[in-house]
Amino acid sequence: MALAHAILSVLIDSPCSGYDLAKKFDQSVEGSVGFFWEASFQQIYRELNRLEEKGWLQAEKVFQENRPDKRIYSVTALGKQQLCEWIVAAETTTPLKDDLLVKLYAGYLVKSEIILAKLETHYQEHQQKLAIYQEIATKFFQNPQKLSTQMKFIYITLRRGIHYEQGWLAWCTEIISFLRDEENTSK
Repeated sequence: MALAHAILSVLIDSPCSGYDLAKKFDQSVEGSVGFFWEASFQQIYRELNRLEEKGWLQAEKVFQENRPDKRIYSVTALGKQQLCEWIVAAETTTPLKDDLLVKLYAGYLVKSEIILAKLETHYQEHQQKLAIYQEIATKFFQNPQKLSTQMKFIYITLRRGIHYEQGWLAWCTEIISFLRDEENTSK
């Protein structure tokens, strides 16, 4: 997926400034797109300019007293068309890129305590992320069948995040146990 499509997806129903858009890519903001797509401020601003040049976005200048003027970006008809074409186009499975898995692949080169400590740290991080997702589900999605169509699609992305974290935690628990058993049998 290109950053362009992530930006269009966020702006399609809620025009905003580049600054506010960048906040929507921040994982610390509840319910943000940052839970499944990362982008820096610089990447976002570069992409906003590119999308405006292509005619996929338009910007309205808003004058502010005692502060720099800001630009409010919204998706044009051409941008919406491009987003719809991208949604219906076939996608390929994204290859997994995970530093931890590469380290585990060669983990036999270091003491098992190092690998176990890494796994336990990652376990805690994934547990925290799962708790955040579950809190969002409880707060905003108590009755999923009664959600608007737009909110149902947001809900299904949240469910994917919950399943991902649960699967990761189950795998991590299994691997920690496996490595501890291996460590105990080799002593």
